[in-house]
Amino acid sequence: MSSFCITILGSSGALPAYGRHPSAQLIEIQNRYFLVDCGEAVQIQLMRYQANLHRINHIFISHLHGDHYLGLMGLIFTMHLQKRQSDLHLYSHRGLDEIITTQFKYSHSAPGFKIIFHRLEKDKREIIFEDDKVTVETIPLHHKITCSGFLFREKPKPRRIDKTRLPPGLLLQHMASLKKGEDIVDDEGNLLYKNQDLTLSPRRSRSYAYCSDTAYFEKMIPQIQGVDLLYHESTFTVDESQKAIETKHSTAAQAATIAKKAGAAKLLLGHFSARYKDLTPLLEEAKEIFDNTLLATEGEQFTIAD
Repeated sequence: MSSFCITILGSSGALPAYGRHPSAQLIEIQNRYFLVDCGEAVQIQLMRYQANLHRINHIFISHLHGDHYLGLMGLIFTMHLQKRQSDLHLYSHRGLDEIITTQFKYSHSAPGFKIIFHRLEKDKREIIFEDDKVTVETIPLHHKITCSGFLFREKPKPRRIDKTRLPPGLLLQHMASLKKGEDIVDDEGNLLYKNQDLTLSPRRSRSYAYCSDTAYFEKMIPQIQGVDLLYHESTFTVDESQKAIETKHSTAAQAATIAKKAGAAKLLLGHFSARYKDLTPLLEEAKEIFDNTLLATEGEQFTIAD
């Protein structure tokens, strides 16, 4: 089985509170490591949960409010001090490159590795990362400043060879053909074995949607329809609905409504306001609408099974 795991590094809103840190998540998909948002104390949290900083090659910043990127410079300097050499890709809306280069300028510093900036387009859904296993796509959100969520999807997987049915003497190229869904033929093109007789269906492709700071925004629903795991901010409870409207954040009930309308399999709540020491009211509020809801708090790991 291949891995698809989300580790919560930070679950707090604008202010750290009650042991909760600003937004950050480590996502591991088939030995690919992605950091999503990078609030204060990210490097400390990564060390606490024994994550290897140097396996992270792609960092996605949802928007340029400080609680989502102020841990980035500390992380970059630590990578530099530990002699990182591989490229680091940063994905953000306009301005992150200027913020980082200004800090390097006035500290008379330069990292010993290459930083590659990728600018996200405002209000646009686009694939920003792709390899042979995974795609990452932006999710336009509705916040006080330009903000994007991120949709992680596995690509279709190859068929699985049924070892109990394999005839003796198959060559490596035959095995490769089976994984591609092809029949096995001889040099003259004659059918030797049908693919369906020797293989099993592919394992399913999994998906995770990270919806950072946003007001209630139904336009995201078609894009995240049927997602395995949805993280949606839930800064407030319904009795603070007016505050949510003013700040363009969501209530737990609104997050649950999005999950229900999108047909998500599971919902994670996060980005909790510092006014809530006990998060039970937020969880209970969401579960009244969407039962399969959990709190995305520090150190929690969520694995999506294939």
